[in-house]
Amino acid sequence: FGFFLIAVMLKLLVGKETDGNADFDDKPDSLFFNDGQRRIDFVLVYEDESKKMTHKRSDRKKQKRKRQVYESNLINNGLQLEATRSVLDEKLIFVKVHAPWEVLCMYAEVMHIKLPLQPNDLKTRDSAFNWFSRLFRVDENIIKPEQEFFTAPFQKEHLSNFYIQDKDTFFNPATRSRIVHFILSRVEYATKNNVKKFGINKLLDTGIYKAAFPLHDSSFRHLSTDPDCPSERYLLYREWAHPKNIFKLQPLDFIRKYYGEKIGIYFAWLGFYTNMLIVAAVVGVGCFLYGCLTKDNCTWSQEVCDPNIGGNIIMCPQCDKVCTYWNLTITCESSKKLCIFDSFGTLVFAVFMGIWVTLFLEFWKRRQAELEYEWDTVEYLEQEEQVRPEYEARCTHVVMNEITQQEEHVPYTACGKCIRMTFCTSAVFFWILLIIASVIGIIVYRLSVFLVFSAMLSQHISGTETILKYLTPQTATSVTASLISFIVIMVLNVIYEKVAILITDFELPRTQTDYENSLTTKMFLFQFVNYYSSCFYIAFFKGRFVGHPGNPVYWLGKYRNEECDPGGCLLELTTQLAIIVGGKAIWNNIQEVLLPWVKNLIGRYCAATRSEKVVPRWEQDYHLQPIGKLGLFYEYLEMVIQFGFVTLFVASFPLAPLLALINNMLEIRLDAWKLTTQFRRMVTQKAQDIGAWQPIMQGIAILAVVTNAMIIAFTSDMIPRLVYYWSFSVPPYGSHSSHTMKGYINSTLSVFNISDFKNASKPFSPSWFGNQTTCRYRDFRYPPGHQHQYEHNIYYWHVIAAKLAFIIVMEHVIYFVKFIISYVIPDVSQKTKSKVKREKYVTQKLLHENDLKVVKKTMGKIADKIFKGVDSAFRPKAE
Repeated sequence: FGFFLIAVMLKLLVGKETDGNADFDDKPDSLFFNDGQRRIDFVLVYEDESKKMTHKRSDRKKQKRKRQVYESNLINNGLQLEATRSVLDEKLIFVKVHAPWEVLCMYAEVMHIKLPLQPNDLKTRDSAFNWFSRLFRVDENIIKPEQEFFTAPFQKEHLSNFYIQDKDTFFNPATRSRIVHFILSRVEYATKNNVKKFGINKLLDTGIYKAAFPLHDSSFRHLSTDPDCPSERYLLYREWAHPKNIFKLQPLDFIRKYYGEKIGIYFAWLGFYTNMLIVAAVVGVGCFLYGCLTKDNCTWSQEVCDPNIGGNIIMCPQCDKVCTYWNLTITCESSKKLCIFDSFGTLVFAVFMGIWVTLFLEFWKRRQAELEYEWDTVEYLEQEEQVRPEYEARCTHVVMNEITQQEEHVPYTACGKCIRMTFCTSAVFFWILLIIASVIGIIVYRLSVFLVFSAMLSQHISGTETILKYLTPQTATSVTASLISFIVIMVLNVIYEKVAILITDFELPRTQTDYENSLTTKMFLFQFVNYYSSCFYIAFFKGRFVGHPGNPVYWLGKYRNEECDPGGCLLELTTQLAIIVGGKAIWNNIQEVLLPWVKNLIGRYCAATRSEKVVPRWEQDYHLQPIGKLGLFYEYLEMVIQFGFVTLFVASFPLAPLLALINNMLEIRLDAWKLTTQFRRMVTQKAQDIGAWQPIMQGIAILAVVTNAMIIAFTSDMIPRLVYYWSFSVPPYGSHSSHTMKGYINSTLSVFNISDFKNASKPFSPSWFGNQTTCRYRDFRYPPGHQHQYEHNIYYWHVIAAKLAFIIVMEHVIYFVKFIISYVIPDVSQKTKSKVKREKYVTQKLLHENDLKVVKKTMGKIADKIFKGVDSAFRPKAE
């Protein structure tokens, strides 16, 4: 009987669901109910249960009952609904949701939404560079600047104080959809075992509704035919997302107005980061050109390629048995390339990037503070953000709040919270260990496949010198291992994304910001280990613990440890970075842009083949792709991982900022194009800053100084070359009369007697050169016959001391400069501080004076009545 009453009430309030154009007036751009008065604030989509054939009849009835209870509760909460059948698919029903004025006012107060009090009368001074930036701004005649207001949290009792010219436009569409989504997320649809079930998210997960979204205001291809529609989506596409605007500044205020502060702050940060990359890219290109210009003067490379020096140096085998002896001149081409990256310019660039990253973070804090003021998020306190519905649903325990001294409901006790945190932390470490295990697997692959390539290349390409110049066993191993590592990274990303979400859901954070910050930390830890571990291995471990040919070091007692080329592992690190960064950019663009475009193209093609009818705006938006629960989380993650590559390993690849700059210029427009054309409109969300990404970038900035110092010290050959130039090229260690780099290669290659090979290491087929009895290997050890043969010599200890000294000096100098910069540049400019104080003063004065006027007016009437009463009491009575 209750079910029957609910159905009858819905039919009366919602209206009957009829076919085709009966409920649609052939206005494809209309954003209103059929009466043309009530604006559509949200759209719910479900499949008519009577036409479903995929589920049991009982299940269909349960779903229908839950949906009808939910919609009746929406009506009880003041929302107005109107149902319309799909034009293209008769199974689909679109429920249009409208929030009347009273509901908007009530929930605006509950949600502490800031709304205009009066126009901002503060004078703004134009920047000295305003004339220059105007060249790159969007034309103000097309997108007009937003009027600035003093704002305050809405209070219905102070309604007269707010700047209300028109009730229909006082709450803009973004705010209206945010309020309606708040209601949709908290209305219940069932009660089971005295536990209330509520929220549109659960109904979407169970398939009771197929979609829920606010509407775009127009097509992105043309202006709306509705005179009441501002066509903001079309303007955003034309002036922001279109490729022709690649060199234009973004209309951030307009983006914030249409999509909300959360999306606005992302594009503001991405644009600021991209602009800062211009400086880093210019310096990086300058260092790269310096390396190109000085590579012909690279003495040690000339010695490698010289047939009288490198041609006479026979190198020891780099693996057991299957590897053979080889000539140093084979590495001639790689040594020339290495001169470009392993130069003095690299040191200068590494120091510069350590300072650049601090400047970027400090200036971004100032820019973020400006946006907080302009976008009314300065006082965005924790109590303004609403509790997540998933958290509210689990609040079954009662505890005493220490601050309010009142009882409140929480989802778990202190002991339960401790257990959850312990479990989540253990799970995170367990999965990180699995990532490390996969990295070890890649290392084992490198060790084992090196033997194969050594045997194959020596047998099948023995006479082709031109190929050997480019395809050495080390090169083949490095490239294939990098490709496999990239594939493993992409596969693990999919797995760890789901794992991180499951762990965070179990952790049950209180607010959406807490949820995203917790998920951000976990995902970044996974991605950090996943992306950077192979680079850390090549930079700091490969070739470090190899022993010498007579006593090599083995992994797992079976695989002989890898050695670097005579020029070092820097070029291999550059190759690894190029493959991962380039492959990641291509994969992300395919995943984020190409796939949604193809899906929408297929959907439009199928719709066109089914019908030629006019399609309403809500149905056009339904066939777009959903944005996903995490919104821009993956966009932030992609950029922060890129930020890590640009800063952590920039000493090995000075062109990284240039590649990042080009990628980001395209990324801004691709993300904009994707949001405006391929995805449904997002529910607007408040955001004060970029959240947990800020401390993550600060941590990367600190770590970048250490990694770049260690790359220069341990991965490159800069320190050994400097030690040779200043100490070992002249007496007492050298024989040259003045400081020089001549003889450097000979001094850095130790001598090994082939008769000292162990049987397990001796090559099968020694294709020997002449009557030589020794071979050379990369290390600083005493020669055979010395009383300390094969032990580290004095050169080795000088180099170690110089490397440690270099790391300490470089770190302390850069950290000291970073500290000075952080101290000198305040997080909030004095101009912004003054604006915030002025706004507070004017707002409080305005509200206070208005209240005083009301009190004075009220007291004045009372006083008049009192005086009238007194006057009549003492007036003499008429005779």
